[in-house]
Amino acid sequence: MEHAKGNKHQEIRMLNRKTLDITGVSNVDSFDNEEFLLETECGYLTVRGQNLHMKNLSLDQGLVSIEGTIHSLVYLDGSTAGTKSKGLFGKLFK
Repeated sequence: MEHAKGNKHQEIRMLNRKTLDITGVSNVDSFDNEEFLLETECGYLTVRGQNLHMKNLSLDQGLVSIEGTIHSLVYLDGSTAGTKSKGLFGKLFK
């Protein structure tokens, strides 16, 4: 299926809460073994879990593959913009 330029397109595939493939990724802002913060065509996306690690990264193709135990996927929109900065700075000042 082809998508016209300018249209947002993103696919998320999860298998058994252990592997996650995400397309439409333009940047990986931060990551550790419990949280990934990804900039996608549809907004910022946080992936939270345990023992997370990046299996594959291709920003040219907009693809990120993550393995581990996945607990949540959350998009950060305008109403939760404070959550993003709290998460990043909260880790620095624990």
